[in-house]
Amino acid sequence: MSAPNPSPPSVISAADPARPTVGVDLRALVPTLTGIGVYTRSILLEMTKLGGFGFRGLAHRPLREAEALVAAGIETEADPAPLGVIWQQLKLPKRLDRGDLDLFWSPLMTLPMRCPVPAVATVHDLTALLMPETHRFKVRWSIFPFLRSSLERADRLIAVSQATAADLAFHFPQVAKKIRVVLSGVDPEFVPGTPQSIAATRLELGAPGGYILYAGTLEPRKNLSTVLDAWEGLRADDATLPPLVLVGPYGWGSRVLMRRIESLAPLGVKVLGHVDRETLVRVFQAAQLFVYPSFYEGFGLPPAEAMACGVPTVVSNVSSLPEVVGDAGLQIDPTDPGALAEAIRKLLESPGLRQDLRGRSLERVARFRWERTAAEMEDVFREAMSGDVDK
Repeated sequence: MSAPNPSPPSVISAADPARPTVGVDLRALVPTLTGIGVYTRSILLEMTKLGGFGFRGLAHRPLREAEALVAAGIETEADPAPLGVIWQQLKLPKRLDRGDLDLFWSPLMTLPMRCPVPAVATVHDLTALLMPETHRFKVRWSIFPFLRSSLERADRLIAVSQATAADLAFHFPQVAKKIRVVLSGVDPEFVPGTPQSIAATRLELGAPGGYILYAGTLEPRKNLSTVLDAWEGLRADDATLPPLVLVGPYGWGSRVLMRRIESLAPLGVKVLGHVDRETLVRVFQAAQLFVYPSFYEGFGLPPAEAMACGVPTVVSNVSSLPEVVGDAGLQIDPTDPGALAEAIRKLLESPGLRQDLRGRSLERVARFRWERTAAEMEDVFREAMSGDVDK
């Protein structure tokens, strides 16, 4: 049994012996938060309100944005390791051996090879398997050797969409009985903006008449080349076309994409990079429309956030995106820049259609709430702890 971590938890609270304690892999909260980090933090904050479980966050480095978790009474520990996968496979099992955790949850799909407590893993997508070329070598190395064994070892698997569940069951039929679909949520700050705030944000961005928005990692898998093709083609026909605003950090394999974006800057392509949460919400709220023709998404949080802000949305007709958007947005073939251009043109020229989609979006996105996600997660956690892995 390993010695206790010499550094104290971020929060010390009295444990409730009647309430199970869940250890959570919080590596997604070590770097700047992206989709999985937001997912993990939002679920934990909501589950603490329900009170059915206690939580202890575990990672290999101090968390970057842990204030909200600390304020919610979630204890955190950092056991230093040079790489997250080394911590997961060599240090984490020893930590779980202490016997003070009743369940382990990995929001990052993989589990330690030796996991001495019941375990639940969330599977966001199978891009590491289906599109390995879209991931850094370090990411592939931390997933490939452990994926199959993790899926088989988990007592329950959470898929964030029916599309992800179908992919899981197809590629790993031996784990199909353990899959539970629990849809992700949208944070409550994503709501329609006021006319005053929308006007102010547009003015700040140098687009007083409005703009077309993409938000997410700037990388090939997100199909930014089709966005640029569609926008550039429309811009060639109409110099008054609204600017294209891109929000998010550059990702893997994006050097060519970066050079092209820079070449289009004089025509009206604006890159904001990573922005803080408050700014992100305002940028969503002030957009005329949102485009997201990704080749593959396990859930597709940005389109859901756009819909929550009442912004008309155009997405790919593949993977989970039709499931998320439904009839509240336009769907196009992601390989067809002309189809995306036509959808953009149609929305820009049809105020009535934009208003109709706004109403549909606000109604549809009501199903994507973290309160519902948290309640369903509690049910899955209880199933995993029951010891019946065959149901």
